[in-house]
Amino acid sequence: MTEQETMTAPGGLIEEIPVQDLLPRVIEKKIANWRLCQICAVTLQGLYELSYSFADGYEFHTLRLVIGSDEEVPSISQVYDCAFLYENEMRELFGVHIQHIAPDMQDKLYRIDTKTPFAEKRRG
Repeated sequence: MTEQETMTAPGGLIEEIPVQDLLPRVIEKKIANWRLCQICAVTLQGLYELSYSFADGYEFHTLRLVIGSDEEVPSISQVYDCAFLYENEMRELFGVHIQHIAPDMQDKLYRIDTKTPFAEKRRG
């Protein structure tokens, strides 16, 4: 998908957006009383795919970011309190750079021996 492209999936609408649109779009969802269902991170050949899924009744809408491994993403925890768990997890397990998580667990959410175990390992 290209920037601003949308697709309909069996579970609802998936819309790819640029990182600068994340906070305004999340605020729109909150104002419209959509609930945050989940945030998911995966690695894709040096990129991250972050999916923020919202529901309103039986409607489901996912905002998707595809970002470089060094890009920063703003936290949405000031809009949806529960997002801090997802965001701490994405940072701790995948290495996603998320700004201003509240509360910030400082990489102590999980008891793990390996730093960012799900981050794509670079071969060199």
